[in-house]
Amino acid sequence: MADEYVTQERRTTTEEPAAAQPTHTTVIHESKSSSGGSGLVIALVLLVAVAGGFYLFSQTSSSEVARDNAIADAAQDVGNAASQIGDAAESAAEGAANN
Repeated sequence: MADEYVTQERRTTTEEPAAAQPTHTTVIHESKSSSGGSGLVIALVLLVAVAGGFYLFSQTSSSEVARDNAIADAAQDVGNAASQIGDAAESAAEGAANN
């Protein structure tokens, strides 16, 4: 007796339609990079430095003008004193000539 085996083979094929969306997703996250306010601090320090330099330069200029005026006044006083000495010398010379 020959045994016969009957086998049934059942195959099920499922086909999916082509994907409308890609199977790989890339996420790009863009954000504005900030320096944490250091740019503002640097600008503020620069502004203070420029203002301080301008102030010192203007003070130096005015002190130079004051110094120049003081020298001119001193020179004028020396000139006046020399003139008075010259006048006194003339008076003494005239007084000696008259005696």
